[in-house]
Amino acid sequence: MTEIYVLGGSQTDFARNWAREGLGIYDMFAEALQGAVENSGVAPDRIQAGHVGNFVGDLFAHQGLLGGFFGHVYPELNGIPTARHEAACASGSMAILSAMNEILAGHVDLSAVVGLELMRNVPGSTGADYLGAATWHGTEDTDCQFPWPHMFDRILEEYDRRHGIDCDQLKTIARINFDNARRNPQAQSRNWTFTEASFTDDDEANPPVEGRIRKMDCGQITDGAAAIILASRKVAEEHARATGQQLRDIPRIKGWGHRSSTLLLERKLELSADQPLLFPHARATFDDALQRAGMDSITDLDGLETHDCFTVTEYMAIDHSGLTEPGQSWQAIESGRIAPGGDFPINPSGGLIGLGHPVGATGVRMVLDCARQVSGHAGDCQIPDAENLITFNVGGSTTTCASFVVGVG
Repeated sequence: MTEIYVLGGSQTDFARNWAREGLGIYDMFAEALQGAVENSGVAPDRIQAGHVGNFVGDLFAHQGLLGGFFGHVYPELNGIPTARHEAACASGSMAILSAMNEILAGHVDLSAVVGLELMRNVPGSTGADYLGAATWHGTEDTDCQFPWPHMFDRILEEYDRRHGIDCDQLKTIARINFDNARRNPQAQSRNWTFTEASFTDDDEANPPVEGRIRKMDCGQITDGAAAIILASRKVAEEHARATGQQLRDIPRIKGWGHRSSTLLLERKLELSADQPLLFPHARATFDDALQRAGMDSITDLDGLETHDCFTVTEYMAIDHSGLTEPGQSWQAIESGRIAPGGDFPINPSGGLIGLGHPVGATGVRMVLDCARQVSGHAGDCQIPDAENLITFNVGGSTTTCASFVVGVG
């Protein structure tokens, strides 16, 4: 594929509650975009297109048509083509893919991508109802209080049926991601405190939410935004000369994967009923990204930023990536491979559980964190000598899956 470079980016502090500050979704958008422009050193008038990843701004913020914000942040961007993209929790990845496609087609050379979600401005029960829009509403979320914990408990039960599963391994995933988040100055949970009981079946310290899904298994309701500036090779070469860098040291998107399946979770599981993997299209997403990047195996990479809306989602990503055989994700957890210092760290940022999950921002944030890793700018979250990382972003019950290989060299 033609090369797409990440010239810079920014992320808001995911611990902030914007409504309590008297701020709204535009303020979040503006801070992320301005931060990305400043970080990249790109003049705003050089940006030729804008893309926004957002799931349900219409519900949480009563605001659609978010592409119209670009011209308010920078008058120079008035008149550029903009668009908003939605695929539930994979909305940010869809915005990146759309921006990439414009560059690959030769329509533009420089594009801004913003992903964002305002979610902490409503009561928790209302937020859960709004997020249920990515289920088949009224068809598969009718017998539960919280739709998404209910759905991913169903995935947990299917793992148990096909392969067996030890929920203590899921608690280890939660512990690793919360520990990683302590090193991330923009993580929502960086200052939270836990006890040993928090990572047990103690119903007071770690109460059940739906089925076997407990509080510490769940990703966070988060306000936040992330933005990146994407460029063609031509612009990246000009940027490298202007900034005194080597082109090979600028992060680039080396490969991508994007697959979709049915909206209903039960239909997905029916389609894979006689197979070891619960979601073959998720494995194909990883394989497509690796193949486009010219890599043979997930172990050719240095780590993974993955979707852990629940601990079982990360458990699924481990075997679906090919890091272990199907149903054997526990081996990578128990051996320490996915922890800091392991041979394949997962979610050094803290992931959705530790860092936070502003839905529309997550896909963009993942690519930004990978770009920081491979350029050596990940601070206390840095994987030593990282050159290539991969993302895995999920919308719905794996209805949409997206993956990007980000690297240097």
